[in-house]
Amino acid sequence: MAKVEIYTKDWCGYCARAKALLGSKGVAFEEYDITLGGPKREEMLERAPGRTSVPQIFIDGSHVGGSDDLSALNREGKLDALLGL
Repeated sequence: MAKVEIYTKDWCGYCARAKALLGSKGVAFEEYDITLGGPKREEMLERAPGRTSVPQIFIDGSHVGGSDDLSALNREGKLDALLGL
């Protein structure tokens, strides 16, 4: 199964939606809460240049985008293959 990382903030509806989609597929993910900023926020900005919103999602180290991008991959039938399902 693929390694999934997701940068989130508290009270973020898009973050909740992305985590729910991953959860519905039984996918474990590593979550980095950047609500208060800090080094993980800086890491996200380096890994996803030009993206300041959350969530930012990475699958096996590749940036796939945010919640809408994740949902689009799922609708197109491409997400399962990326996740190794």
